[in-house]
Amino acid sequence: MDLKISREEVLRVAELAHLELTSEEVELYRGQLDEILNYIGKLEPLDVSQVEPMAQVLFAATGAAHPELRDDTLVPCDVAGAVLAQAPDAKAPFFRVPKVIER
Repeated sequence: MDLKISREEVLRVAELAHLELTSEEVELYRGQLDEILNYIGKLEPLDVSQVEPMAQVLFAATGAAHPELRDDTLVPCDVAGAVLAQAPDAKAPFFRVPKVIER
């Protein structure tokens, strides 16, 4: 499967991401996106109908403990007042900032 991304599609994605690209960058990214899509396209012929969806990235069926997983514990975090007190223009509970997006 040979997927091709057009220059217009790259420009549309850049517009959505608020990126200003040079002509050289458009061509560079178009080529890179083509390579990514073609690589992913190699998965197309695989039959995954019998593959069970995973709820998490770690494979839990091994029975091994995963110390990086922990119980969700509610912990108080009362820093909003201190942070807002340092802001130049704040009105609790919000920060006031200048408008930066014109679109």
